[in-house]
Amino acid sequence: MPDIEPEPSVAAEIFGDRIGVARQFTASLAEHGEERGLIGPLEPPRIWSRHVLNSAAAAPLFSGRVGDVGSGAGLPGLVLAIARPDVEWILIEPMERRVAWLSEQVAELGLDNVEVLRARAEDWKRGPVLDAATARAVSALRTLVPITAPLVRDGGELILLKGASAGDEIAAAEKQLRKFKITNARVEVVGAGLLAEPTRVVRATVR
Repeated sequence: MPDIEPEPSVAAEIFGDRIGVARQFTASLAEHGEERGLIGPLEPPRIWSRHVLNSAAAAPLFSGRVGDVGSGAGLPGLVLAIARPDVEWILIEPMERRVAWLSEQVAELGLDNVEVLRARAEDWKRGPVLDAATARAVSALRTLVPITAPLVRDGGELILLKGASAGDEIAAAEKQLRKFKITNARVEVVGAGLLAEPTRVVRATVR
Protein backbone atom coordinates (compact mmCIF):
# COMPACT_ATOMS: atom_id res chain seq x y z
CA MET A 1 0.00 0.00 0.00
CA PRO A 2 1.55 3.34 -1.04
CA ASP A 3 2.10 6.19 1.39
CA ILE A 4 -1.01 8.33 0.86
CA GLU A 5 -1.30 12.00 1.73
CA PRO A 6 -3.67 12.57 4.68
CA GLU A 7 -6.87 14.32 3.66
CA PRO A 8 -6.46 18.10 4.01
CA SER A 9 -9.11 19.73 6.19
CA VAL A 10 -10.16 21.94 3.30
CA ALA A 11 -11.27 18.94 1.24
CA ALA A 12 -14.60 18.70 3.08
CA GLU A 13 -15.17 22.41 2.50
CA ILE A 14 -14.54 22.08 -1.24
CA PHE A 15 -16.61 18.91 -1.78
CA GLY A 16 -19.37 19.56 0.76
CA ASP A 17 -21.79 16.64 0.96
CA ARG A 18 -19.86 14.89 -1.84
CA ILE A 19 -16.76 14.39 0.32
CA GLY A 20 -17.50 10.71 0.89
CA VAL A 21 -17.46 9.99 -2.84
CA ALA A 22 -14.29 12.06 -3.24
CA ARG A 23 -12.60 10.03 -0.48
CA GLN A 24 -13.55 6.77 -2.17
CA PHE A 25 -12.15 7.87 -5.53
CA THR A 26 -8.96 9.30 -4.04
CA ALA A 27 -8.30 6.11 -2.07
CA SER A 28 -8.81 3.96 -5.19
CA LEU A 29 -6.54 6.16 -7.31
CA ALA A 30 -3.81 6.23 -4.67
CA GLU A 31 -3.96 2.46 -4.17
CA HIS A 32 -4.25 1.30 -7.79
CA GLY A 33 -3.11 4.26 -9.87
CA GLU A 34 0.56 3.39 -10.19
CA GLU A 35 0.08 -0.31 -10.94
CA ARG A 36 -2.45 0.60 -13.63
CA GLY A 37 -0.21 3.21 -15.20
CA LEU A 38 -2.43 6.16 -14.29
CA ILE A 39 -0.11 8.07 -11.94
CA GLY A 40 3.59 7.97 -11.13
CA PRO A 41 5.13 6.56 -7.94
CA LEU A 42 5.63 10.04 -6.46
CA GLU A 43 1.96 10.99 -6.65
CA PRO A 44 0.17 9.15 -3.76
CA PRO A 45 1.91 11.28 -1.06
CA ARG A 46 0.49 14.42 -2.74
CA ILE A 47 -2.66 12.94 -4.27
CA TRP A 48 -5.10 15.30 -2.55
CA SER A 49 -3.26 18.61 -2.81
CA ARG A 50 -1.62 18.25 -6.22
CA HIS A 51 -4.34 16.38 -8.07
CA VAL A 52 -7.77 16.01 -6.48
CA LEU A 53 -8.17 19.44 -4.89
CA ASN A 54 -6.34 21.12 -7.78
CA SER A 55 -9.05 19.69 -10.05
CA ALA A 56 -11.98 20.25 -7.70
CA ALA A 57 -11.18 23.93 -7.18
CA ALA A 58 -12.39 24.61 -10.72
CA ALA A 59 -15.80 22.97 -10.15
CA PRO A 60 -17.78 26.24 -9.68
CA LEU A 61 -16.80 27.38 -13.21
CA PHE A 62 -18.86 24.73 -15.03
CA SER A 63 -22.47 24.27 -16.05
CA GLY A 64 -24.50 22.33 -18.60
CA ARG A 65 -22.73 19.68 -20.65
CA VAL A 66 -18.93 19.45 -20.48
CA GLY A 67 -16.30 17.35 -22.25
CA ASP A 68 -13.04 16.42 -20.51
CA VAL A 69 -10.43 15.80 -23.20
CA GLY A 70 -7.76 13.21 -22.42
CA SER A 71 -9.42 12.27 -19.15
CA GLY A 72 -6.75 9.71 -18.19
CA ALA A 73 -7.02 8.86 -14.50
CA GLY A 74 -10.11 11.07 -14.19
CA LEU A 75 -8.26 14.30 -13.49
CA PRO A 76 -10.09 16.59 -13.73
CA GLY A 77 -13.19 14.90 -15.20
CA LEU A 78 -14.11 12.36 -12.53
CA VAL A 79 -13.24 14.74 -9.72
CA LEU A 80 -15.39 17.46 -11.27
CA ALA A 81 -18.24 14.99 -11.83
CA ILE A 82 -18.10 14.09 -8.13
CA ALA A 83 -18.08 17.75 -7.08
CA ARG A 84 -20.79 18.80 -9.57
CA PRO A 85 -23.48 16.11 -9.91
CA ASP A 86 -25.72 18.75 -11.51
CA VAL A 87 -23.43 18.97 -14.58
CA GLU A 88 -23.31 16.38 -17.38
CA TRP A 89 -19.76 15.14 -18.07
CA ILE A 90 -18.36 13.32 -21.09
CA LEU A 91 -14.91 11.84 -20.41
CA ILE A 92 -13.06 11.55 -23.72
CA GLU A 93 -10.09 9.16 -23.58
CA PRO A 94 -8.50 7.07 -26.35
CA MET A 95 -6.51 4.51 -24.31
CA GLU A 96 -8.36 1.29 -23.55
CA ARG A 97 -6.87 0.69 -20.08
CA ARG A 98 -7.71 4.22 -18.98
CA VAL A 99 -11.24 3.89 -20.37
CA ALA A 100 -11.61 0.68 -18.35
CA TRP A 101 -10.53 2.51 -15.18
CA LEU A 102 -12.88 5.43 -15.82
CA SER A 103 -15.83 3.12 -16.51
CA GLU A 104 -15.11 1.09 -13.34
CA GLN A 105 -14.97 4.25 -11.24
CA VAL A 106 -18.20 5.64 -12.69
CA ALA A 107 -19.93 2.37 -11.72
CA GLU A 108 -18.31 2.02 -8.28
CA LEU A 109 -18.95 5.64 -7.33
CA GLY A 110 -22.52 5.57 -8.63
CA LEU A 111 -22.04 8.57 -10.92
CA ASP A 112 -25.11 8.92 -13.15
CA ASN A 113 -23.93 12.19 -14.67
CA VAL A 114 -20.94 10.74 -16.57
CA GLU A 115 -20.48 9.20 -20.01
CA VAL A 116 -17.11 7.59 -20.83
CA LEU A 117 -16.26 7.83 -24.52
CA ARG A 118 -13.32 5.93 -25.98
CA ALA A 119 -12.09 8.31 -28.67
CA ARG A 120 -9.56 10.95 -29.52
CA ALA A 121 -10.98 14.45 -29.38
CA GLU A 122 -9.94 14.86 -33.02
CA ASP A 123 -12.38 12.07 -33.94
CA TRP A 124 -15.40 13.63 -32.17
CA LYS A 125 -18.46 13.10 -34.39
CA ARG A 126 -21.18 14.96 -32.50
CA GLY A 127 -20.42 18.48 -33.68
CA PRO A 128 -20.14 21.68 -31.58
CA VAL A 129 -22.67 20.67 -28.91
CA LEU A 130 -20.89 21.11 -25.58
CA ASP A 131 -21.29 24.07 -23.24
CA ALA A 132 -17.62 23.78 -22.29
CA ALA A 133 -14.51 21.67 -22.80
CA THR A 134 -11.82 21.12 -20.22
CA ALA A 135 -8.46 19.35 -19.97
CA ARG A 136 -5.62 19.07 -17.48
CA ALA A 137 -1.96 18.26 -18.13
CA VAL A 138 -2.72 17.17 -21.72
CA SER A 139 -0.65 19.53 -23.87
CA ALA A 140 0.19 23.16 -24.56
CA LEU A 141 -2.67 25.57 -25.25
CA ARG A 142 -1.69 25.99 -28.90
CA THR A 143 -2.16 22.22 -29.34
CA LEU A 144 -5.29 22.02 -27.21
CA VAL A 145 -7.25 24.76 -28.97
CA PRO A 146 -7.66 22.91 -32.31
CA ILE A 147 -8.90 19.73 -30.60
CA THR A 148 -11.20 21.29 -27.99
CA ALA A 149 -12.78 24.30 -29.72
CA PRO A 150 -14.66 22.24 -32.39
CA LEU A 151 -16.54 20.39 -29.62
CA VAL A 152 -18.00 23.56 -28.10
CA ARG A 153 -21.11 25.47 -29.19
CA ASP A 154 -21.08 29.12 -30.17
CA GLY A 155 -20.88 31.08 -26.93
CA GLY A 156 -19.53 28.12 -24.97
CA GLU A 157 -16.21 28.06 -23.16
CA LEU A 158 -12.81 26.49 -22.96
CA ILE A 159 -11.92 26.03 -19.28
CA LEU A 160 -8.46 24.46 -19.25
CA LEU A 161 -6.49 23.69 -16.09
CA LYS A 162 -2.93 24.92 -16.46
CA GLY A 163 0.27 25.55 -14.53
CA ALA A 164 2.28 28.64 -13.68
CA SER A 165 3.08 29.38 -17.35
CA ALA A 166 -0.59 29.76 -18.34
CA GLY A 167 -0.15 33.38 -19.41
CA ASP A 168 2.79 32.48 -21.63
CA GLU A 169 0.73 29.71 -23.21
CA ILE A 170 -1.98 32.21 -24.19
CA ALA A 171 0.63 34.40 -25.89
CA ALA A 172 2.13 31.39 -27.71
CA ALA A 173 -1.34 30.28 -28.90
CA GLU A 174 -2.34 33.63 -30.43
CA LYS A 175 -2.49 32.23 -33.98
CA GLN A 176 -4.64 29.23 -33.00
CA LEU A 177 -6.96 31.37 -30.85
CA ARG A 178 -7.56 33.66 -33.81
CA LYS A 179 -8.07 30.80 -36.29
CA PHE A 180 -10.69 29.09 -34.10
CA LYS A 181 -12.42 32.37 -33.19
CA ILE A 182 -11.60 32.10 -29.49
CA THR A 183 -12.11 35.38 -27.67
CA ASN A 184 -11.39 36.83 -24.24
CA ALA A 185 -8.69 34.28 -23.37
CA ARG A 186 -7.43 34.99 -19.86
CA VAL A 187 -5.98 33.31 -16.80
CA GLU A 188 -8.24 32.91 -13.78
CA VAL A 189 -7.03 31.70 -10.39
CA VAL A 190 -9.40 29.54 -8.33
CA GLY A 191 -8.94 28.11 -4.86
CA ALA A 192 -6.89 31.06 -3.56
CA GLY A 193 -7.25 31.23 0.20
CA LEU A 194 -8.17 27.55 0.30
CA LEU A 195 -5.26 25.81 -1.40
CA ALA A 196 -1.56 26.36 -0.73
CA GLU A 197 -1.09 26.31 -4.51
CA PRO A 198 -4.25 27.67 -6.17
CA THR A 199 -5.44 26.36 -9.52
CA ARG A 200 -4.77 28.33 -12.68
CA VAL A 201 -7.34 28.09 -15.44
CA VAL A 202 -7.18 29.39 -18.98
CA ARG A 203 -10.73 30.48 -19.73
CA ALA A 204 -11.98 31.68 -23.11
CA THR A 205 -15.15 31.99 -25.19
CA VAL A 206 -15.78 30.04 -28.41
CA ARG A 207 -17.46 32.00 -31.20
